[in-house]
Amino acid sequence: MDRRRFLKYAGCAACALGAEHFVHGAGAAAAQAYESLDPAARLKLADMALTLAKAAGASYADVRVGRTQAEFIRARERRIEKFDAGLTVGFGVRVLIEGSWGFAGSEAVDEDEIRRAVAFAADNAKAARLIQARPIELEDVPTYQEDWVMPIGRDPFAVSAADKAGTLVAINEAALKAGADYCAAFFWFVRDERLFASSRGSRMAQTRVRSYPRFEVTAIDKQSGRFAERASLVAPRAAGWEYIEAHDLIGEATLATQQAREKLAATPVTPGQYDLVIDPTNLWLTIHESVGHATELDRALGWEANFAGTSFATPDKLGTLKYGSPLMNITGDRSQPGGLATVAFDDDGVRCAGAEFPIIQGGIFRNYQMAIGQAALIGRSRSNGCAYAESATAFPIQRMPNVSLEPNPNATSLDDLFSGIEDGIYVVGEGSWSIDQQRYNFQFGGQLFYEIKNGKRGAMLRDVAYQGRTPDFWNAMDGLGDKSTRFVGGTFNCGKGQPAQSAPVSHGAVPARFRQINVLNTERKDI
Repeated sequence: MDRRRFLKYAGCAACALGAEHFVHGAGAAAAQAYESLDPAARLKLADMALTLAKAAGASYADVRVGRTQAEFIRARERRIEKFDAGLTVGFGVRVLIEGSWGFAGSEAVDEDEIRRAVAFAADNAKAARLIQARPIELEDVPTYQEDWVMPIGRDPFAVSAADKAGTLVAINEAALKAGADYCAAFFWFVRDERLFASSRGSRMAQTRVRSYPRFEVTAIDKQSGRFAERASLVAPRAAGWEYIEAHDLIGEATLATQQAREKLAATPVTPGQYDLVIDPTNLWLTIHESVGHATELDRALGWEANFAGTSFATPDKLGTLKYGSPLMNITGDRSQPGGLATVAFDDDGVRCAGAEFPIIQGGIFRNYQMAIGQAALIGRSRSNGCAYAESATAFPIQRMPNVSLEPNPNATSLDDLFSGIEDGIYVVGEGSWSIDQQRYNFQFGGQLFYEIKNGKRGAMLRDVAYQGRTPDFWNAMDGLGDKSTRFVGGTFNCGKGQPAQSAPVSHGAVPARFRQINVLNTERKDI
């Protein structure tokens, strides 16, 4: 797309902003000051913070210094509605004094702010000590001095605004030509750069990039007023612009429009008990909500009770709870290529390669996700690399790594899973979801639904949602696809904590078969 056409699509608002250069987030002075620091200068400031922390009485301290660059571009039909770029910079210092954490951070990365933040963090730790029931016990963590840059093919921030806008408009144009009444599409890119330094001697600088392409088409039946939607099935990924280029988003937009039209004419589901085959494009979200969040140790201990609930998977069940069928093997890692949570070291300075761990093994609940200082609470010896801070200025908390359902080691195709069903439903694409505060009772929707009759996929259905209780649901699983059917889903913005933080996380999954699951009809009836 040439510059003139881009400005036409972008409209006056984006023109006024200067779409390729508009930056908000950190104050201009803070951003300029950070950019003026070379890596050696940033490390010198981090070392200064650690020296001050030790003088303040800290038995342990760590520092994060970094920047986060983000870009979000959204098109609606044939017009760019939003072109937003953001930059945040800053540092955070964490101290452990007599078994209590203290923390402070700032966007201004300079010596005066380092001094102020260390003093404030020390005061916080001393205040927390007065009400803390049990001191934090840190395990021994090896020290590292190395840098890591996530490999990408093409930097998305180096791609021109016109090329990004043109691609989005072309996606929407394809949907409109195929019969969509509306189509909205966006690209979202993030680059994180972070230096970590600890009083134990670790010094690591890391850079990673993630990309999220998405569109949603809407088709309307003008006679009845009903509408149907179908969003793209391409997941966000730790990757560059090459990830966008590798997917035929224009072809998928055309197909999505046809499927949305088909949904308008589909038969409403009859509520009841059905055998389900759940596609990994849907199942990743069920894994996230019913397994990922349920096996976070801080949640199980009640530390998240005020904001996002607790967990039915309490420590007394560790090693004994039959979470699911023997086919169920769930692994946590921060090391799989392309995973949104993949990084060389977590925000506690724990190396991620080699820290992979089973959460569910042969259906049995085996391990929690943990950050440093948590393992001793359940009689374990070490963290498994599950600390993350949304930015350098945020306190690192226990966050979900990549949490994945392992494939069937035996050759099993999607058709093989269908073949064992006389009367069932195939569920594709993530949709609406609801789950209680203990991650026990849930309901999930989807995007596309098909009958399964006599072992074959049949006609499309609509208005389907499935519900269950977490252990009952996973124990009803009796079939899994093999590695050839694997799909990696995920989200940019899993929320947790107070103040709230967002974290990126991926979930590998395969199609799975579940027996006799309760299905609802979600169509709204006029009263």
